[in-house]
Formats: sequence, C-alpha cells, structure tokens
Amino acid sequence: MSLRAVPALLKVGFAEAVAYRTEMVVWVLSTTMPLVMMLLWTSIADEGTVRGQTGAEWSSATFVGYFLCVFIVRQVVAAWAAWEINFEVRNGSLALRLLRPLHPLIAFATSNLAYLPLRTLVTLPVAIFVVVTHREALSTDWRAWLLFPVTIFGAWAINFFVNAAVGALSFFADSSLRVMDAWFAFFFVFSGYLVPLEFFPEWLRTIAEALPFRFVLALPVELMTARVTFEQGLPLVLQQLGYVTALGLLALGLWRRGVTRFQAFGG
Repeated sequence: MSLRAVPALLKVGFAEAVAYRTEMVVWVLSTTMPLVMMLLWTSIADEGTVRGQTGAEWSSATFVGYFLCVFIVRQVVAAWAAWEINFEVRNGSLALRLLRPLHPLIAFATSNLAYLPLRTLVTLPVAIFVVVTHREALSTDWRAWLLFPVTIFGAWAINFFVNAAVGALSFFADSSLRVMDAWFAFFFVFSGYLVPLEFFPEWLRTIAEALPFRFVLALPVELMTARVTFEQGLPLVLQQLGYVTALGLLALGLWRRGVTRFQAFGG
C-alpha cells in the first residue's frame, strides 16, 4: 500500500529540515510581526487598561500572553506547498512525482509535517516563558486544552489545502503565487495575527468570524488564552472542520483538472 511510504517520507523530510535548519530559522525570524505588535499594544496598555468591543479588559500582560501564543501557533500551523508545487510545475519535475504510487499531495503534506518537530523546538522557549511568567493569561480549563490540538490540526489542514489549491492553479498560469500573496494579505487582517478580533467593530468582527482566516490562527489562540470557552469552542471546531472539508475538495478538484492539463501538454 502506498501509504506505507509515509513514515519513510517523514524521516526524509525531517532529515531535510535538519539539513536546511538555517533556512528554517530565517523563515521563523520573518514571522516575528506578532512580537512587534506585542510591543505596540503593551505600550498602549501601559497608559491604561484597554477594553475590547465585548467589554473585556486587556492589560499589558494580557497582550503579552496573547501575542506570544499567536507566535507559537503561527509556527506550528505553517504550510508552504504552494511554492513547492509552482516550482515543480515550472521545471517539469512534478512529472516524476506523478509516476510514483503515492499521491503528490500526500507527499507534499508529509514534507511539510516533517518540519514540525524542529518548528516546535523553536517555539518551546517561548511556550515555557508564557507558562512561567504569564500563566494567568492562559486557560485553566483542561477541556479547552483537549480541544486545542484538534484546532491546531484543523488550522494546519486549512493552510495546507489553501496552499494545494493555489499551487494547482499554476497548472493554468505561469505562476499562482500572487494568489497566495492575496491570501496572506487577508490573513494578516482577519486572523487575529496583527490585531485581536475583539477590537474590530461589531460589523467587521461578524465578517471576520465567518471567514476561514479565524480558524487558521485566532481559534487556537483564543482557546489557549480563555477568550473562547470549551462550550463555545465545540461549534467553532465544527465550522473549522467544514472549512477543512470544503477546501480539501476544492484542492483535489483543481489538482485533478490541472494534472490532466499538465499531462496533455507533455508534462
């Protein structure tokens, strides 16, 4: 069975992650905007308590806990298959993947997941710092922590399927990475990455909470920081699963049509 190759691919991917660890560290350093926003918001909170649109108070310590959790989640749910697919479609090396029994999307997913141990290791000092110095900012409900890994996997799956769908668009154009740039532009605004959704005007927050971007980042962070309770989180996890399913079907549909086009033109 082709899926038996997955453990071997994970080992190869992990070895690649170790070999290119400097590149990974550079990528991590490029995603430190939450730390910049933390300094900005804490400086505002130092002047006085900040209240969100729901009336909840945000102190300087609250912002520190929130944005450090954002940094942690951002590292472990990342995916970059769109860039890999675009590259392999352009240089024709994807044709070799298509000859193998394992579906290429499974191979790309495995490659991305193989980096998770090292990325988790990078976030470990930050996690320890949050637990030791800002424990009051974290949820004390053990049920929320049981739900947390589910939302992390869901967030990664949404990220991966979006990457796969955008990557599949490269079968129809020279490059689809501009679409990925547009995704990230909306992600920065509507995911809670730069501004907690609680500070959005009510009408905009309603829109943001319905879009997939919240489920890529804000939902796990809100569970970590007790902004969302276990009871509130359950229906949100179902919404997240809905996005995972819809985006997965979209990615597979685009991939199948794209591969047909790729093979027809001699890929």
